[in-house]
Amino acid sequence: MRNRNTIEFLGVWEGLHNPDFNRVQFEAVKSEAGLNRFVMTPTKWIEQMHAIGMTSRAGRYGGGTYAHSDIAMSFATWISPEFQLYIMKDYRCLKADENSRLSLGWNLNREISKLNYRIHTDAIKGNLILPELTQEQIAYKYANEVDLLNVALFGKTAKKWREENEGKKGNIRDYATLQQLLVLANLESYNAVLIGQKKTQGDRLKLLRELALQQLQTLNSLSMDNLARIEKN
Repeated sequence: MRNRNTIEFLGVWEGLHNPDFNRVQFEAVKSEAGLNRFVMTPTKWIEQMHAIGMTSRAGRYGGGTYAHSDIAMSFATWISPEFQLYIMKDYRCLKADENSRLSLGWNLNREISKLNYRIHTDAIKGNLILPELTQEQIAYKYANEVDLLNVALFGKTAKKWREENEGKKGNIRDYATLQQLLVLANLESYNAVLIGQKKTQGDRLKLLRELALQQLQTLNSLSMDNLARIEKN
């Protein structure tokens, strides 16, 4: 704890986590750190800085100095280069695993929405596409129903999204969250049912919007970690 780098690290940690951190005293201590005459102990640090990252207590049983895991790991990596390399390796593995699970969950639900899209388009074809329509009119019908779902879920059309996000590749659905993709899959199925019931587009938009808001609220309140583990298995 006589090391200047250690003092600076402890000061940064306390500054981030401790609203009562004695910053004035810290600056004075930091200016002395590293000098031959400088002495610092855990107890002295705690008392002078009002620090919360470490505790130190005397006693044969349970006595000693204890620190937050951030600080303990920093000390351990300073003592052992081997431990530091293990920490770096494990961190990379954890991040890779996290990214893999998130990517898998997102892609799985993107595929589910694509499958439901087929159900959706079949409902449009069977109920909204009249024989006398031109190819251009048919294409407009499909695009119009897709945008109906976009408005219900995202609150805007695909065109509006492109105008607000110039330079981005893909479309509005490529940037959807995992929760939004789950809801989108449900909306496509629900809209197919509503089309079969001959509901007007205005009525369908109202019902779809209500369902989207309700399901998003529920999903956003839940952790997706369990879903990711199921998908990985």
